[in-house]
Amino acid sequence: MDGMLEIFLLSLVPTFEGRYAIVYGIGRGYSIPGTLIMASLGILVLSLVLPIVLPVIDWVMLKLEGTSLRKFAELYLRYIGRVRRKAHPYVEKWGFLGLVVFVAIPLPGTGVWTGSLAAYIFGIEKRKAISALIIGGLLSIVITLLPSLGLVKII
Repeated sequence: MDGMLEIFLLSLVPTFEGRYAIVYGIGRGYSIPGTLIMASLGILVLSLVLPIVLPVIDWVMLKLEGTSLRKFAELYLRYIGRVRRKAHPYVEKWGFLGLVVFVAIPLPGTGVWTGSLAAYIFGIEKRKAISALIIGGLLSIVITLLPSLGLVKII
């Protein structure tokens, strides 16, 4: 059971998330159904919690700008700028579907964490954002699962 807790915790880590937790679990020889369930549970938790917590984090970072922790706030604000540039073509043009695709792409700098921030930045309604994050996150798991099982070959 320790392995399943490990998969769940890894699925909560930014950039790693469920998509790479799956690859890790399969590589470690953990049960595929258990790995899938725990990685999916991590996607679900992130998708439900991040859209609610991000406005609070944003508020805190803005308050830190005039303090000794301003460097931390500056890093955060630079990250927001990067997310805005990276997600803009997807979200601005295609809205909900664009957010799903952006989250589903299994590359660093995409995923549920970045997608949540993009949804917040672009003012996507929380219910739509949560749905897009869950769908995109689960798709990213499938996209990485199939090659990991040898069902799809990547050129």
